[in-house]
Amino acid sequence: MISEKELREEAAAGSIYNETTIADQIHTKWAGKTVHFAREMDSTNLWIKRLAKEGAPEGTLALAEFQSAGRGRLGRSWEVPEGTSVMMSILLRPKFEPQYAPTLTLVMGMAVAKAVKDLGFDVSIKWPNDVVVSHKKICGILTEMGVRDGKIDYAVIGVGINVNIKEFPEEMADKATSLYLEAGREFDRSQIPGLVMEAFEGYYEKFAATCDLSGLKDEYESILANYNQPVRVLAKEPYEGIARGITDGGELLVEKTDGTIVAVSAGEVSVRGLYSYV
Repeated sequence: MISEKELREEAAAGSIYNETTIADQIHTKWAGKTVHFAREMDSTNLWIKRLAKEGAPEGTLALAEFQSAGRGRLGRSWEVPEGTSVMMSILLRPKFEPQYAPTLTLVMGMAVAKAVKDLGFDVSIKWPNDVVVSHKKICGILTEMGVRDGKIDYAVIGVGINVNIKEFPEEMADKATSLYLEAGREFDRSQIPGLVMEAFEGYYEKFAATCDLSGLKDEYESILANYNQPVRVLAKEPYEGIARGITDGGELLVEKTDGTIVAVSAGEVSVRGLYSYV
């Protein structure tokens, strides 16, 4: 049995990670004000969907130490070692139309990037929402929604941040990194949800006021990894060009070799740096 002294030492070292230690570091008006935590869960997105159907309020945050059914983009399974990451999902009750919800992924990408920057890292975003440190991905984001009578009943944004992962499988090592690998030290995971929620609350309110990124566009482009850089658009017929920023709707503007500018939608294609992942 762990003694009180050992518990205090663990807490001081930042190794305790639970509902209390997380909630203590969230200082927002509504984003993350209600915290649910589980040692193991199928996935935090699925958990939030269940809570949404039970009437949970906007801003409810669910976190898990281990996900047995975690998912990434395009339905890929997503699993990380227990005790190494921040895996969380937030419940939103948007008043805007369903077609605007996918852009929330970019809004959360900005929030995670700001949190990572606040921890002392040089951070960028690979469009649309891959948060990148040292040209490698440090975070995954998945947005889903439930619609009723043509209106959004709820939206869920799931976030997985690589915090204290010490190594990645060989096939991921050139594309993924963690705060630990970049800084050479462990981080107190309990402080990270609060940093993300604080940033997200401000960004979300700006987005919801206009239903686009017009109020966030300049800040987003300032950390866009491929801004004015050559990219390869992996469409049905791949092509190359220069990334020229984003539209108010979050599409990537790509100037093709013939000088025409195409607005690329995140739901349709992937974009890579011309010679690497970023």
